[in-house]
Amino acid sequence: MTNATILLARHGLSRDDQFNKTHVACLTDSILQYPVVDWNDRRLMEWIQQVPFKDLPGREAILDPSTNDLPYQSFDPYIRGIVRWLNALDIATLSCCDGHGRGRASVVLKQAPSLEQWQLLQLALPYQMTMGLTQLTLHLDYRKSGFPSLLLLAERLYRLTEDRTYLETLRLEQFKHRLLTWLDIPGVSKRERLVAMCLRNELKSKTDFLYTDKRGNVLATIQCGVGPTVLLSAHMDTVELIEEGRVILEDGTTLRSSSGILGADDRAGITTILEVLDRVRNTNFSGTLKLAFTVQEEIGCRGAVGIDPAFLKDVDAAIVVDRRGTREIVTACRNQIPFCTQEFGQLFEEAGRLVGMPDWQTTTNGGSSDTNVFAGFGIPSVNLSVGYRHEHTEHETVDYAATFETVALIESVFHHQLIPIRS
Repeated sequence: MTNATILLARHGLSRDDQFNKTHVACLTDSILQYPVVDWNDRRLMEWIQQVPFKDLPGREAILDPSTNDLPYQSFDPYIRGIVRWLNALDIATLSCCDGHGRGRASVVLKQAPSLEQWQLLQLALPYQMTMGLTQLTLHLDYRKSGFPSLLLLAERLYRLTEDRTYLETLRLEQFKHRLLTWLDIPGVSKRERLVAMCLRNELKSKTDFLYTDKRGNVLATIQCGVGPTVLLSAHMDTVELIEEGRVILEDGTTLRSSSGILGADDRAGITTILEVLDRVRNTNFSGTLKLAFTVQEEIGCRGAVGIDPAFLKDVDAAIVVDRRGTREIVTACRNQIPFCTQEFGQLFEEAGRLVGMPDWQTTTNGGSSDTNVFAGFGIPSVNLSVGYRHEHTEHETVDYAATFETVALIESVFHHQLIPIRS
């Protein structure tokens, strides 16, 4: 898409409209008379207001877009694009207001959005913008993000009308912001309390059983039907303190810290598990999920060692998310201490192939991690790459796109029901 196409879309306009005899077509046709070099959001809004139209209803008029040509030029300047592309996505609107700078826009809908439509809207919502639905009124709160976020929402809705695969781009963007949130929470070994508190707050409405054990590990259980019990685990501690005032820098999909460690070891693992938890009920998985977010992994896996064996006794498989690099399935420590059989590790290779990532490969050359502990309980275990590199150093990075691929791998394991019940 060209920059000009996107700029038009932010205001509810499209080059294709110039070939139709509609209000919006006339708007687009008049705008296209100006040189592209002169286009920007402010000038577009000014030009739209200057386009003369006769006998148009006022901006507060309630019109049915399925039977009427909506007079976009009479709408508030920052809401036109949102309304246009909501209707293009079959979310019919009746009236709208951009909030006039007060931070809350609203769109009255003809009928409540379906679950699929609501999920689509949530994905399209720009970061720091919030959304709610009261009866048939969609509320958009942009007090933290400013007026331009309304135009960005319109742009994202337009992209979805053009290409539904854009959903994956939005999912990755949403995941990035989730990871950034966890990277900013301090929690060096023995001082993981804030991380544990944030985890409990997020998990309390999503789990059937949640508690913090005597060691400080956050443990939880989620019932998803009858089948195997699978443990998902990551550690809460970082090897060093996250430096106060540091900035997280982006280079493509790679993140790094402006100073000190990044903390992706193992906040990337925490974020991955939380994302899997949000998506697992959309898979074919039937069984029980157990979660173990451990303390003091960086100083000898002390948290995992202290987990009550009763919590682990019925676990059929453990998936630890705490491996550097990409697309590695660790099945042993330093080629000497096995975590599982070769056949068990190959289940994860198969999950990769089934989801279009055939280069996930097993390796027995892993390091020390909580995986050693779970395997010591006789639980078939693997440790999965989660995209970070150069851990424990100021050069630490994480490729959040690779982290998101680990989400997809675990989701594939669950969806294809690859974990067997231990005999």
